[in-house]
Amino acid sequence: MSREDQAVAAASRRSPEPPIHGPEGFEGMRRAGRLTAEALDLLVEATQPGVTTEYLDRLAFTFAMDHGAYPASLMYRGYPKSICTSINHVVCHGIPNDKPLREGDIVNLDICLIVDGWHGDSSRMAYVGEVPRKAQRLCEITYESLMRGIQAIRPGGSTTDIGHAIQSFAEAERCSVVRDFCGHGLGRVYHDAPTILHYVEASYDVPLKPGQFFTVEPMINLGRPSVKVLSDGWTAVTRDRSLSAQFEHTVAVTETGYEIFTLSPKGLDQPKPQV
Repeated sequence: MSREDQAVAAASRRSPEPPIHGPEGFEGMRRAGRLTAEALDLLVEATQPGVTTEYLDRLAFTFAMDHGAYPASLMYRGYPKSICTSINHVVCHGIPNDKPLREGDIVNLDICLIVDGWHGDSSRMAYVGEVPRKAQRLCEITYESLMRGIQAIRPGGSTTDIGHAIQSFAEAERCSVVRDFCGHGLGRVYHDAPTILHYVEASYDVPLKPGQFFTVEPMINLGRPSVKVLSDGWTAVTRDRSLSAQFEHTVAVTETGYEIFTLSPKGLDQPKPQV
């Protein structure tokens, strides 16, 4: 079995219950999360007007190969690229192409790297040159939504705490939370239990326990929450063509709270404010 086939196979073995990981898992996820964050630092710094998302994809693949890692999304369920690049009204799963980025665009850069069998998954918004204030505000609200969701994580709590923290803040800022996509457990498996909703759903509530690993990755729209998937089967866009933003971290539940595995070594977790 090729390295690519092994990665795809490992990514698809979802557990019936959220796995509980020990010290080995934490160490593995720290390595994977750190390298994923370094890759995003590289991609964010390379995101400029005139650059193509295809170039960013090649940059990510080369970085992964040079560091003994593998992009988890590449050929996962047929997805053709190493990263997702979602621009302006694209909510998620935008496929890199040869169209240059334009001044004023906002773009979500989403990458998951497999390092020694462990998955680090993260995404950030990047500004392409000078962007409109409304786009900056959306990114700021989305990042704050992410961090409020993460700060709600504690042993003895539940997934509903995360969704409530995100939804209550985003909607108070007159934005909407996308319902069609969610966070997910991961570790040695790409998409595992538990599912992490970014809003409150009364019928779904999973207890949080030390040793659980998952992503928190809210998608926040300036307009309505409705999305549609384009004919390529991947690209999801806002139905009203309003701007959308997303930030994502891979986290663990610890004995005292949480640990974020994918923090930027350069402090580039969110775009710098523009004057």
